[in-house]
Amino acid sequence: MGKLDGKVAVITGGGSGIGRGVARLFAGEGAAVGIFDLDAANAKAVADEIAAEGGKAAIAIGDVSKEADVEAGLKSLVSALGSDVDIMVNNAGMDTTHELDGMPTDMWDRMLNVHLRGTFLFTRAVLPGMKKKKWGRVINLSSQLAHKGAPTMTHYVAAKAGIMGFTRALAYEVARDGITVNCVNPGPINTPLLNSLPQDWLNRKKNELPIGRFGEVDEVAPVFLLLASDEGSYFIGASLNVNGGDYMI
Repeated sequence: MGKLDGKVAVITGGGSGIGRGVARLFAGEGAAVGIFDLDAANAKAVADEIAAEGGKAAIAIGDVSKEADVEAGLKSLVSALGSDVDIMVNNAGMDTTHELDGMPTDMWDRMLNVHLRGTFLFTRAVLPGMKKKKWGRVINLSSQLAHKGAPTMTHYVAAKAGIMGFTRALAYEVARDGITVNCVNPGPINTPLLNSLPQDWLNRKKNELPIGRFGEVDEVAPVFLLLASDEGSYFIGASLNVNGGDYMI
């Protein structure tokens, strides 16, 4: 018996990094997993990994910031997996660095659209099904930088802080419908996204960490499982900080 037997989970950005780790862990615990990603090859590779291990997975390709992509993707995943979504993991993200002085407007807009608009669009779309079931889990990916801030990342920090505020406000709205809404605030985790940042940024960040190293996906994914399972039923509007001591709260 898995902790997520009979549940349908959708994970945005599930084709790599933290999303891939969460998708595989959820499938191993019995969930049917929908992977929504921009990269078709990555999404298919994760779905194939899950199938090879005896799990059930489906993929949909699109941009989390585009309403039509979200609606079409969710419709496809629900049809393939056979049920409305029980667990929504808003994980899709991006990362760039730039001082605010001179930051292009489209860089700012893209960051907020992927992180904050994408979280809004997917969450809004799955809530009716969760309310019908009187059970649901919404897990949003924020960041320790939403607490701490970081130079050259005003756009990223603003988006992640917005997700944290969104999480808390929505938690009030839906808790009595049997739906929990929480976020995970990882520190720097060894993923393709992190490693796309400039090397001097990475070196400086590693030196700031009390633990002296970046985290691994396998150290973060179990937090998502806790929040997704019945064991996480008393977490409401929480921000769980898995960050190697980068921000202690």
